[in-house]
Amino acid sequence: MGPFKSSVFILILHLLEGALSNSLIQLNNNGYEGIVVAIDPNVPEDETLIQQIKDMVTQASLYLLEATGKRFYFKNVAILIPETWKTKADYVRPKLETYKNADVLVAESTPPGNDEPYTEQMGNCGEKGERIHLTPDFIAGKKLAEYGPQGRAFVHEWAHLRWGVFDEYNNDEKFYLSNGRIQAVRCSAGITGTNVVKKCQGGSCYTKRCTFNKVTGLYEKGCEFVLQSRQTEKASIMFAQHVDSIVEFCTEQNHNKEAPNKQNQKCNLRSTWEVIRDSEDFKKTTPMTTQPPNPTFSLLQIGQRIVCLVLDKSGSMATGNRLNRLNQAGQLFLLQTVELGSWVGMVTFDSAAHVQNELIQINSGSDRDTLAKRLPAAASGGTSICSGLRSAFTLESKGLTLQNSQWMNGTVIVDSTVGKDTLFLITWTMQPPQILLWDPSGQKQGGFVVDKNTKMAYLQIPGIAKVGTWKYSLQASSQTLTLTVTSRASNATLPPITVTSKTNKDTSKFPSPLVVYANIRQGASPILRASVTALIESVNGKTVTLELLDNGAGADATKDDGVYSRYFTTYDTNGRYSVKVRALGGVNAARRRVIPQQSGALYIPGWIENDEIQWNPPRPEINKDDVQHKQVCFSRTSSGGSFVASDVPNAPIPDLFPPGQITDLKAEIHGGSLINLTWTAPGDDYDHGTAHKYIIRISTSILDLRDKFNESLQVNTTALIPKEANSEEVFLFKPENITFENGTDLFIAIQAVDKVDLKSEISNIARVSLFIPPQTPPETPSPDETSAPCPNIHINSTIPGIHILKIMWKWIGELQLSIA
Repeated sequence: MGPFKSSVFILILHLLEGALSNSLIQLNNNGYEGIVVAIDPNVPEDETLIQQIKDMVTQASLYLLEATGKRFYFKNVAILIPETWKTKADYVRPKLETYKNADVLVAESTPPGNDEPYTEQMGNCGEKGERIHLTPDFIAGKKLAEYGPQGRAFVHEWAHLRWGVFDEYNNDEKFYLSNGRIQAVRCSAGITGTNVVKKCQGGSCYTKRCTFNKVTGLYEKGCEFVLQSRQTEKASIMFAQHVDSIVEFCTEQNHNKEAPNKQNQKCNLRSTWEVIRDSEDFKKTTPMTTQPPNPTFSLLQIGQRIVCLVLDKSGSMATGNRLNRLNQAGQLFLLQTVELGSWVGMVTFDSAAHVQNELIQINSGSDRDTLAKRLPAAASGGTSICSGLRSAFTLESKGLTLQNSQWMNGTVIVDSTVGKDTLFLITWTMQPPQILLWDPSGQKQGGFVVDKNTKMAYLQIPGIAKVGTWKYSLQASSQTLTLTVTSRASNATLPPITVTSKTNKDTSKFPSPLVVYANIRQGASPILRASVTALIESVNGKTVTLELLDNGAGADATKDDGVYSRYFTTYDTNGRYSVKVRALGGVNAARRRVIPQQSGALYIPGWIENDEIQWNPPRPEINKDDVQHKQVCFSRTSSGGSFVASDVPNAPIPDLFPPGQITDLKAEIHGGSLINLTWTAPGDDYDHGTAHKYIIRISTSILDLRDKFNESLQVNTTALIPKEANSEEVFLFKPENITFENGTDLFIAIQAVDKVDLKSEISNIARVSLFIPPQTPPETPSPDETSAPCPNIHINSTIPGIHILKIMWKWIGELQLSIA
């Protein structure tokens, strides 16, 4: 019973504070079960949406089966229907399915008109994503021209979610130079299309071939690679799954390794099929020999919550203050966490079970008090909450051991998005402490309810708590105090700022690093530049404070997306570690209107049919500088759950952690013949400390640089001294002992080395391409030439760039170099 009790007590805290929930998906005999598709409560009631979801998943199952060589299909799916929709006889109550653990969220577009399907991906290559986002209009087929069939797009998103692969297009860099020729970013390279641009002026539009930019060597801004509607290539789904012929993922045989896309950057030039093949799903399945059935669907609707508290009051609970801690957690759950309207019952057990309270509906504070008084007062057997609902936001959670009448002082920020049902709760271990609390106006607050039996006191702020900084002071001697402050959303129409946190795994085998994540949102809007720290406590009681960053380097996948991340390497013992995240917003914090582009299906600019180009409306522009600079002041605390470490050696613990991989290396030409590199510094141990040195190597072959890095040409880095982790590094060098002439592609990668000669993984590979437009003396036009109008010359070429280069000889200018 001992391990059960300990684990369930942690479960209570998990329910009270909340972490990113785990998916219920399981792979059973080639079929995916337990998929949860949740319809957001703000979606207007439309029963046809349910059938459209079924149709989409059914189509996707057949496409997934074909795309994976008859290895995977969708077996059963639960559709979570909003409580506000009409109840039907075939709707049943969910058991474990919630909005928190939904794998697919169907919600209105944010901003309006942006119906791009996308998947949240916090981790690196091969790591599962968080959630697929779809809109009702997309599922209804109203965006068929822009994204293709819904079922095919769903498989594209599923590959992001389940196998951690990335997109093989690039909206920011649609073309690149390869051996002096312009190539469209695509996979596979055999996909055909035309490079054209749509020009509009005075209410009329026309299409023309893209013109050549003499500065970059690439096509003009706005140029699109418009695909032929009829193709013969079968790959790749992560590029353009909407094309009829595409039914496969790119493999190592047809993968375009040179294309500057996220798949190559994140996955070390590996094809999507190679990543899928390395997944646990792939390893435990074999191709099916029979056709699988269509998916089955269960329709679930959340109604009034029924919560069962099962509380252990056996004799073992008398040790280690367990029973009192159980009661304190139970009090907080009953006083604040469970919502009005929920049904709650209570069962205690020792050698037998006892019904402490039949189910009653929580309609008032007196109902909460009635249940709280029924908590077990004496130990005479783990705890379990059968189901529960968490809607309070933890604003503050803090504990401290005080000696000799010491004070525990601090502040709590109540921002405008919360304030309803605000609760201050204090617990102690010996004697009631002195409690002082002031609201933002400086008015002292009284009226704490003191329960000496459970050693806790609480104050419920009536109405909406005042916005601003609340101050508290607690005084005690020779005992441990804790303070927890919770609140709910102040306005049903204004989404509160939320912090959800998690680790990338539940078990960690030394010296494998662990990643801590915190996702900060107000509705769909990311919160940037917050101060975010993780407090990681080992079973020994040692606490490590870890600053989490949203800088797009190291453990952090994407810069300025509201997801803050960091590696944890400071292990001190084997056993369980608990994780708590604190987030503070102040004068530097800001809100983005939308999330920066996520992993998602390609927006189709247009297509070629019967030699005619059919254009879609322009893709909705996402302003990268859409940050709202109004101050965002808030404080939040979130539980990141726990993990178990193993194989941690006895002290002194050896240095077995290498520097982290550099993931944001960029290169550009500087001054005509120099290459300027920028990247974020890794540390001595992943993203902590300072690396000892850098090794930079270059090659004209991207695969040689990846596969034979140690044999590639090394750049002199004698003058390059590494900076502290997460600092910006800049290095300028001139390529030597290598052919670097017009049309040359040069690839660059870095490896960081620590003081004990441990080396990082090779960085992402950056590239530059040398482009030199031909030069001739300027010609003086004759009078006839200056007065005559210039003909409109159209150039058609099956090899992009060749004929265009032939007419560049009239341009005058310095040598130009550009990045692909």
